[in-house]
Amino acid sequence: MTIQQTTLDAQIATDRVQPVPIAVKNRHVPLIGTTLLAVGVALAAANLRPAVTSLASVLGDVRSALGVSAAWTSALTAVPALCFGFAAFAAPWLGRRLGMARAVGLSLAVLTLGLVLRVIDGPWVVLGGTFIACAGIAVSNVLIPVVVKDSFPARVGLLTGVYTAALAAGAALAAAATPRLEELIGSWRGAVGAWALLSLAALLVWAAGARHGAPTRTTGVRSASASGSMLRSPLAWVITVFFGLQSLFAYTVMGWLPAILNDAGVDRNTAGLLLAVSMLLSVPVSLIVPPIAARQASQAGMVVLLGLLSFAGILGLLVAPTLAPALWVVLIGLGMGMFPLALLIVSLRTRSTSDTARLSAMSQSIGYLIAATGPFAFGVLRDFTGTWSVALVVQLALLGALTAFGVIAGRPRVI
Repeated sequence: MTIQQTTLDAQIATDRVQPVPIAVKNRHVPLIGTTLLAVGVALAAANLRPAVTSLASVLGDVRSALGVSAAWTSALTAVPALCFGFAAFAAPWLGRRLGMARAVGLSLAVLTLGLVLRVIDGPWVVLGGTFIACAGIAVSNVLIPVVVKDSFPARVGLLTGVYTAALAAGAALAAAATPRLEELIGSWRGAVGAWALLSLAALLVWAAGARHGAPTRTTGVRSASASGSMLRSPLAWVITVFFGLQSLFAYTVMGWLPAILNDAGVDRNTAGLLLAVSMLLSVPVSLIVPPIAARQASQAGMVVLLGLLSFAGILGLLVAPTLAPALWVVLIGLGMGMFPLALLIVSLRTRSTSDTARLSAMSQSIGYLIAATGPFAFGVLRDFTGTWSVALVVQLALLGALTAFGVIAGRPRVI
């Protein structure tokens, strides 16, 4: 073999393994799992529900001020879940294209913009601004669980608990504080728009704490089809339906619980406070359930327990809403610990962070589209029948289906 031929072969071999430029490759290295990143994850999570619960807690005043119909109100309650479903499809692409640090940062910036826009004009701007804010939320919904698994692999259960506890705390704080902010400021617009300050704070902390590690020669981006489509996996579909039904239940409660309590004779401030209680109870549940469930081979038993708690709470609202409304709300709030369990199951049923991202995107995109039907249908049933009874009976049936799918999803196996 000639020297020239040897040199040519070496050059060809070098070309074949030419590394991706560092600036591009670095985006796909996991974020460094520092304490500041954990704080950024928690603060970002705290912003993923105030856009929904802040508006729900003053929905009656918003409707009166804008002079809108019941159909518009039902559409507004359906917008978050609908947007979460559609926008979640773009999250994995954004994560691959921009890297996790930039993608989550962009989502928080979009959220902040939407929260400001929706309080500056009339009904259609409120809807549009809510959609924009929820588009930002949708991206973080999908990507932050991936950050948790990728950057804190030895503490997935703990960080999942912290993430979902912060999410629940943000939801509860917005539900409880917004009516009082409205009284203090004198306007629902100022009270609802004030939550943009919290999302701005999250953006600043995330920008400071989200740093990719050093790239290596083996760093690369796995294609979305590298291990087959999640759409062909029966287990992925079970998890997706499970996630969708628990989201349907949660968003129906967040959107309509104050109205149900108001119609039962509970005053507006107390109803808002009880909604906050239901959200706040998710904090200790989120800190307890994921670490315990992560250590168990099967999560089916935990699914059954949480499903029974939710069932008892909804049954109480149906049969005797004024007898012990606080008890029914407590049971519902404890049962909504199903959400952190669903997120944990997504991580536990996958082998790699790439698979986690794809299953997270599938379960949240399709799942939230399933969930979007809940708040809208719940409101329509109320207007059509004149009572909440039929809607609550349907909710009980859906809770039965949710528990059944959760039991199957909780069995110990991986996709």
